[in-house]
Amino acid sequence: MSERGDGATASTDGGGDRRPRWRRGRVLAAFAVLTALVLLFHRQIPNTPGRLGSLVESFLPWSWVVLVVLFGLGLLRRAPLAMLAALLPTAVWAHQCGVLLPEPRSDGHDLVVVQHNVSDENTDPQGTPRSLSGPSPDLIALEELLPKARAVYERGLAASHPHHAVVGTVGLWSRYPLTGVRAADIKPAGITEPWNRGLRAVVEAPQRDIAVYVAHLPSVRLDVGGLESAWRDESARRLGAEVSAEKTDTVLVVGDFNGTVDDRGLAPLTSQLDVPDRGFAFSYPAAFPVARIDQIMARSANVGPIRTLPATGSDHLPVLARIALDDPVSAAPSASRDRSTR
Repeated sequence: MSERGDGATASTDGGGDRRPRWRRGRVLAAFAVLTALVLLFHRQIPNTPGRLGSLVESFLPWSWVVLVVLFGLGLLRRAPLAMLAALLPTAVWAHQCGVLLPEPRSDGHDLVVVQHNVSDENTDPQGTPRSLSGPSPDLIALEELLPKARAVYERGLAASHPHHAVVGTVGLWSRYPLTGVRAADIKPAGITEPWNRGLRAVVEAPQRDIAVYVAHLPSVRLDVGGLESAWRDESARRLGAEVSAEKTDTVLVVGDFNGTVDDRGLAPLTSQLDVPDRGFAFSYPAAFPVARIDQIMARSANVGPIRTLPATGSDHLPVLARIALDDPVSAAPSASRDRSTR
């Protein structure tokens, strides 16, 4: 180390770099600021080409990996400027994604709901119903329910959930009677083959009637051109229109939506429903979950923190949420929390 005449301290650490220590890492610092801007203004990222905005939003919680890399490189280069700048995107992440961290479980709830894509290739269809009924949920929503497996789930859930309805490949099992069962029209116009993955039923719960929609939105694909989600987005718009037209005040919307709650493709739903702000509960793929695409949303009710249940024979993990119904005097269809900064 040497002393310069202007009073600044220069260092030869890191391969002979003689710049003052405080001036090192300017490129890393600039990248940290850019990362913070992306996190803060991700809603302004255009969705073309390749639905880039939706792609960024789908993996928003994983941006912590970039933050770790920034801190690590700053530490490796002994660059205080870079490490200080990395605090900016860290603060933004904590504001936007930190609210997803689990909070203490509350017993103040009216319903317990389990959501699970059981997979059309489930390796343990006999054990899956036992696993799903273990937490004593009031409602169990299932997707990818093939006709040949339907009887297995009916037998496995009959004792704990005597009321059920199945439409196409989606089903709802309930402790309470079901009425008004019908298909929900969420089929994209471009799908020509037989396809029925939406169900609407009214649960006659002790507190009040609750309209429940169970849906399995089309898959999205990630390729060199970006994220292909046109059918998923169209299906979400159709489901959002059904929910908007629903006359029953209290509504639950559950299913495999093939998207996270931050994905703008699900805005037709998240803009009018309450979604949980806490609980990462990554549900897919089961072997190494990277995103929660299995969702539980509500109108005139509050969805508590979502958590995952132990793996079944599916490629998805089941998710569970406790639902607190709004006061019936003040309950009214209302928009969910403003997620424009999420």
